[in-house]
Amino acid sequence: MQTFITLLTAALIVTGCATQNTGADYRPIIDSQGKDPARLQQDLSECQAYAQQVSSAAERAAAGAVAGALLGAVFAAAAGAKGYRNESAAVGALSGGLGAAAEGERDQRNIIRRCMNGRGYSVLN
Repeated sequence: MQTFITLLTAALIVTGCATQNTGADYRPIIDSQGKDPARLQQDLSECQAYAQQVSSAAERAAAGAVAGALLGAVFAAAAGAKGYRNESAAVGALSGGLGAAAEGERDQRNIIRRCMNGRGYSVLN
């Protein structure tokens, strides 16, 4: 039981760290030569607002952690590893949460990049 609590705590801490700065706050590196700084900021703010319309890293991390925990427990039960069900659930929660958080972050950043490209900016990163 103590291993389960330790792994679950680690999962929550890592997931929390992964979701501190959401993808919707992403500020890409843009070649701003010849661009109006005020207009660039307005366009970036609008693109960030579009990115907020999709699930954030935090939302996806929570859903991924739950799904991973359930899958881990089911696989442990199916394998007959009764003593490791909690540990398997914690590992599943950690991996599911991290994977889903990374996906949410990536999706939001990509929306901002595509939006800024569509508005005529050269996005470098």
